[in-house]
Amino acid sequence: MRPNRKQQLTAKPKLWMRWLRPGLFVKRWMFLSTVGILAVGLGIMVWTGQTPVFYTVRFVGNLLNLITRLVPNYISGPLAVIGGLLFIIWGQTRTLGAITEVLLPGNNEDNLWDAIATHRRLRKGPRIVVIGGGTGLSNLLRGLKHYSGNITAIVTVADDGGSSGRLRREMGGIPPGDIRNCLTALADEEKLLTELFQYRFESGSGLSGHSFGNLFLSAMNEITGDWEQAIAASSQVLAIRGRVLPSTLSDVSLWANLSDGRHIKGESNITKARGSIDEIGCLPAAPPALPQAVEAIEEADYIVIGPGSLYTSIIPNLLVPELVDAIARCKAPRIYICNIMTEPGETQGYTVSEHIQAIDRACGQYLFDAVLIQKKMPSQIAIDRYLKEGSTPVMLDRKAVTDSGRRIVIANVMSEVNGTVRHDPKRLAHVLFRWYERTRGSW
Repeated sequence: MRPNRKQQLTAKPKLWMRWLRPGLFVKRWMFLSTVGILAVGLGIMVWTGQTPVFYTVRFVGNLLNLITRLVPNYISGPLAVIGGLLFIIWGQTRTLGAITEVLLPGNNEDNLWDAIATHRRLRKGPRIVVIGGGTGLSNLLRGLKHYSGNITAIVTVADDGGSSGRLRREMGGIPPGDIRNCLTALADEEKLLTELFQYRFESGSGLSGHSFGNLFLSAMNEITGDWEQAIAASSQVLAIRGRVLPSTLSDVSLWANLSDGRHIKGESNITKARGSIDEIGCLPAAPPALPQAVEAIEEADYIVIGPGSLYTSIIPNLLVPELVDAIARCKAPRIYICNIMTEPGETQGYTVSEHIQAIDRACGQYLFDAVLIQKKMPSQIAIDRYLKEGSTPVMLDRKAVTDSGRRIVIANVMSEVNGTVRHDPKRLAHVLFRWYERTRGSW
């Protein structure tokens, strides 16, 4: 319902009090503008000769004497101040209204204040590097973007299935799927962009099965000439909070040796094999890291690994030696988010410590200081549903985890909808930032 005139008048003082709060960098520029106007007027008088200044000062003095004779100064002074303030407020209100109509069509000054305040707060946020892939990474980014605008998502490029795999085989380069998910997760207009970028064409011999977002990124790659510029240009178009970087620009293909002796090639085939993974690697071996990704890690205030599929979303990033070395050297707090449920074909039967051991074994270095674990078990309905697919809750073996030298962070960061278990973006981000604020001074 549209507010009536009385409500609008009542809301105006409250709105102006918000503009007077520190940190927006608005008041200082208003004051500077006023000083500039006075300086211009004085400069014009000086430019045209000293006489006008003399006459102006004398005229103003005579005028003030006349006013104070007619109206006592203890009345005329406050009236003049109040009148001046009213003119300033009126003029600035009109100015802000005009700016709002351009920047935020259909909204009011209150939204403009929120936009400026949010922008200032996020710019001051810590430099966070998040490493992973799949839906787990994009889910986390949806929560983190409300705490900092200095987020760098380093994404795996080993995907070879679905639309990403088809584009990779037909056009070459890196798969765009995980990058697309992260870009939409960091965008302000997330809901609309997610629907657009996740839209899959259902007809057409060439388009069927492709998502719009994958085609968009592939087109950007063709236009700009390389994937690095394509992602940067897409980030500007979508006005995302932060940036998304591939871990490497190499055409990486995963392989795995299973406990039954099978050697599996291809990310999508590893999960389908439904075996126990003994060793995982990639071709080419030791691919070069994207320099911007290494730089982001070196400058990070906070590093988060996961959540996501252990062997096909997280570890592929850690097969890039330069990234691993940069993480190991980093002095910032580093935390790993363990999955809530095991994954058939990857981590069936794994405990928390076995997730940690798999990461340590794959990269050969100590990369994180703490592990975040879901506190409350899923409902029995969810457990029964996942059990049919060969998945069970990841159990905490506390002694083995502490023996590995990791701190244990336990919190309720889960959401459950219709028997489907996911990390809740808001809860997860809140817990991560609370832990960061509590521990950053000790690093």
